[in-house]
Amino acid sequence: MSSPVPLRQVSQTWTFFQGQWREGNTPILGPRTHGAWLGSMVFDGARAFEGVTPDLDLHLARVNNSAREMLLDPLLSVEEWRALVEEGLKKFAPDAPLYIRPMYWAEEGFGGGVRFEPSSTNWCLTIYETPMPGPKGGAVTLSPFRRPTAETAPVGAKASCHYANGARALIEAAKRGFDNCLMRDMLGNIAEFANSNAFLARNGVVFTPAANGTFLNGVTRQRVIGLLRADGVEVIETTLSYDDFLGADEIFSTGNFQKVAPMSRIDDRVLEAGPMYKQARALYWDFAHSRTPLRAVS
Repeated sequence: MSSPVPLRQVSQTWTFFQGQWREGNTPILGPRTHGAWLGSMVFDGARAFEGVTPDLDLHLARVNNSAREMLLDPLLSVEEWRALVEEGLKKFAPDAPLYIRPMYWAEEGFGGGVRFEPSSTNWCLTIYETPMPGPKGGAVTLSPFRRPTAETAPVGAKASCHYANGARALIEAAKRGFDNCLMRDMLGNIAEFANSNAFLARNGVVFTPAANGTFLNGVTRQRVIGLLRADGVEVIETTLSYDDFLGADEIFSTGNFQKVAPMSRIDDRVLEAGPMYKQARALYWDFAHSRTPLRAVS
């Protein structure tokens, strides 16, 4: 009999699970774990980069809110999550770019397994090194795949079950030579990119799809909107079509993994990383570095 294939190690990783820190890509799910089998997992992602951890508490609060949306029991308070993050950060170099991912899932199911027992909620915190991508731009197109409504999926949660459709959208777009894609809601309006929130600029005004319950109203999205408005920029949250993006002066995205990133092409039309994008990114970086840095904790 051949030995089990080891889990691939992609970067330095530490995970707090079942009362202790474990190094590496430690297994946390069994073949009968509901979260692995039937998708009851929720998670969130915060960033540590350049010595700061902006909006960490908002991400930790959101994973608890996501648990409630999925009818799981959020077992840790924000303060307990934060204390564990502080412990975990000490295991890495002070300037290491990190992804901070708290997670909840159900262990047990009943009624044929499809339903799960909320009291069986389990959790872990994993922190791992992953570079912050530079703002190099990317080519985007329109995806044939769409975002669901609240009646058809738990769209109010940052839930793993949503990401399979986003992955399908990204793979389909990549086959056509694009880096990302815009996804519509069920009414045909643009909701977001496949993995981040979408913005466009036209004539010095910034527009973004209104948070209509079909996509996650991102922490970074909300932060960038607030920063731009405080700096005198008009930001309009409204219904947008793909034609609106085709006619934009600029297109950019916000999301936790890359924060604020420009798009350099939509279909065959080349775009510049323009002044509204540059202002949004500069404001976010200034905000991030004005926070009390957890990485400074000794």
